[in-house]
Amino acid sequence: MNGGRSGRAARADGVAPGRHTPQRAAVLRAIAASTRFLSAQELHARLVADGVSIGLTTVYRSVQALARGGLLDVVHDAAGGRRYRHRPAAGHRHYVLCRHCGHSQPVDADVVEEWADGVAGRTGFSAVEHTLELTGLCPTCTTAG
Repeated sequence: MNGGRSGRAARADGVAPGRHTPQRAAVLRAIAASTRFLSAQELHARLVADGVSIGLTTVYRSVQALARGGLLDVVHDAAGGRRYRHRPAAGHRHYVLCRHCGHSQPVDADVVEEWADGVAGRTGFSAVEHTLELTGLCPTCTTAG
């Protein structure tokens, strides 16, 4: 959940700055169609199953560029891998993520944003980013437990 309010803006067509390729557009469409966070490997498997000719390296490069461009939110899973989800609006969001099933829910984190802005102001740093990881067990996994 990398953050900061200084992310690069997407182009008017919704594609991150940089190379506009059919593969990157396919990655963005596939991830936007998902309601959950996906790893690059899961995204690659979905694309290949849908008949898209794309290499895993291209998927990795695409999700990294799309995340830098502010179009994807990023969280880390229990193994330390990155998972990606389409960002529904400008600015990043924070999520609480189930360690067991991967279910996620956005959380209000205005206090974190204000704190980070304050730290930047007090220290004189610019382009400050932050990472906030919230994990737990969702109600379903807690009940099944």
